[in-house]
Amino acid sequence: MIQDAPGEPTIRNDDERDVRDVPDATESALAAGGSDTAGEPSAGPDPAGAGDAGADRPEARLEKAVRVAEQALIEFEIALETFRIEVENFSRLHHQRLGPMYARLDELDAMIAEARAARSGDPEDLRKAREARALVQPMPGVEELFHDWMDSDGLSPEAAAMLTEQSVRPPKRVRPSDEARKLYRDLVRRAHPDLARDDTERARREEFLTRVNAAYGLGDEPVLRELAEEWAAGPASKAPPLSESEELYARLEWLSQRKELLTLVAKELEESAIGAMLRMAPDDPDRLLEEIAEQLLAEVSGRETELARLVQ
Repeated sequence: MIQDAPGEPTIRNDDERDVRDVPDATESALAAGGSDTAGEPSAGPDPAGAGDAGADRPEARLEKAVRVAEQALIEFEIALETFRIEVENFSRLHHQRLGPMYARLDELDAMIAEARAARSGDPEDLRKAREARALVQPMPGVEELFHDWMDSDGLSPEAAAMLTEQSVRPPKRVRPSDEARKLYRDLVRRAHPDLARDDTERARREEFLTRVNAAYGLGDEPVLRELAEEWAAGPASKAPPLSESEELYARLEWLSQRKELLTLVAKELEESAIGAMLRMAPDDPDRLLEEIAEQLLAEVSGRETELARLVQ
């Protein structure tokens, strides 16, 4: 899923397609319209002497190159957005499900340190006990480890989400279902703002994809299906007229700059703590959460046994 070479992240979408070649698509598109003079594309040799063939026009070749670069960039954005949603979902579920367990471990560590200090009276043990206690937040009840996944402040996921301006409804899983991912990819490919040719159409597409991303983040298949029907019933996209060579070159330059920006975003996600955790289980991140929870519960049990031995 991730790192392919230093400084150049590899985000892989659910079709297992590597999109690191997006810059090459843009650069090759730029090269396709190579110029003899600044701003003027070269038509190249015309062995047949037929200069009026539409397919051989420099603008036509440039337009085809723009279409290729656009689709390559869209595939990269789909891969990046699906990974970003997994990172966000993993982070929220990690906090909601495992936060109380980490808090309980901190409390048990403090109690163990205090029990040792009480038995030994050693100044060093007393210092360690004070430091351990200073790190502890209110101890969650055991029931909180298994019911509703309350956080360490006693807030429900819904309340915490409202306070942090996140969606009130938490995701069900780190990775949405296969059907949700299929619907999402199809909608992004059809409605992506980069396919618009005027500001009004771009605004419509951006607003629509905002709702698509929100539904996908929650893994909401019914809403994604409704959005697919809405888009199918909407106004059909009008084919843009043939652009002038200067506009096409500017378009290719914008696509290249956009890819560079997304590459930086991808690198930041991959190098984050949650991104690193996702690399441990790229095929089943939800199972990774379960494994971590099992390990933490085992640690809680071990700490409780140790504390019971010290206070006897």
